[in-house]
Amino acid sequence: MSQTMNRRRLLGAAGASALGALGGAAAAQSFDFRPHQRYPDPAVHILDPSFAKYRIYSSTLEQLGSGMRWAEGPAYFPETGTLILSDIPNNRLMKYEEKTGRFSVHKQGVNYANGNTRDRQGRLVTCEHSVTRRVVRTEKDGRMTVLADRFEGKRLNAPNDVVVKSDDSIWFTDPLFGINGEWEGSRATPEQATTNVYRIGRDGRITAVVTDIVNPNGLAFSPDEKHLYVIEWKGTPNRSMWRFDVSADGTGLSNKTKLIDAGGPGAFDGFKVDRDGNLWCGWGFSGALASEPADIGGGMKAYPPLGHPEEMDGVKVFDKDGRPIGFIRLPERCANLAFGGPKRNRLYMASSHSLYALYVETHAAV
Repeated sequence: MSQTMNRRRLLGAAGASALGALGGAAAAQSFDFRPHQRYPDPAVHILDPSFAKYRIYSSTLEQLGSGMRWAEGPAYFPETGTLILSDIPNNRLMKYEEKTGRFSVHKQGVNYANGNTRDRQGRLVTCEHSVTRRVVRTEKDGRMTVLADRFEGKRLNAPNDVVVKSDDSIWFTDPLFGINGEWEGSRATPEQATTNVYRIGRDGRITAVVTDIVNPNGLAFSPDEKHLYVIEWKGTPNRSMWRFDVSADGTGLSNKTKLIDAGGPGAFDGFKVDRDGNLWCGWGFSGALASEPADIGGGMKAYPPLGHPEEMDGVKVFDKDGRPIGFIRLPERCANLAFGGPKRNRLYMASSHSLYALYVETHAAV
């Protein structure tokens, strides 16, 4: 039996209990998973010796919850020990509670929320990916504050991912995904001429800081905030990560440089930066197909995927120079991730139908 199949067996009693908190409809869509019993976990691969110090020998991959349709945008809140993440097609936010292990629906009807983050005051900032197409903040009393829904009088496309800088400015990407179809929202005609990266200043002023990337996706700052990294979904022709220099006053970008090219079938999505400047990237298959069809039986031929998609699912780690150093293999494609836990050394991975976690020997950059 293959390694992938071995890891998709029945859940243990504790895992089943956590999934049960979702209710029958969600649990029916859950993916079975069994962690490796051996140390070190064979799911954690060292691509370069420099990654060895980040692997905890006696830490194994855990599945914390399942039953989502497309998991995205995890954000950790140390005050409560909770993780908030999006289940985009189901139009809801989910919540994982560290103290109890409970995984449950946090909020329904969230305008197909995608990226989430915590601001410096401990408030949730969310990219409403469709319908409203805006960036909002949930105040401590539950009220919603709209931070951005238009630029130069025209509606935003589909806010995707968001990060808060130390000066309290908010930076977000605005591709087309949430208005391209009906799966992650409602189809609509874009009003913006380009797909941009925006900055919201403390005064509320919105500026387009990047206008020449086709469908920007994940973004993050380096630990010293001298660089901003942005994922380009397509247009290069492969998915790529670009690095920009941040101006001294923190308001503008320059010196656009391609740091990493994902290559043919590989695909970036969201990512996070650790305190050493390493880039922990959601990774998976791009959907690229072979140039010629192959026999699939029944007198039919189909175009097979390039490579082996099931071997690409996980988190790929690059150093600050863009060199691959580590890989965490998951049974599902990882879209985005976040560092959490009391010591900020627990890596949470929002991966297709499920939420996974792994303790690592590093901390979040901030």
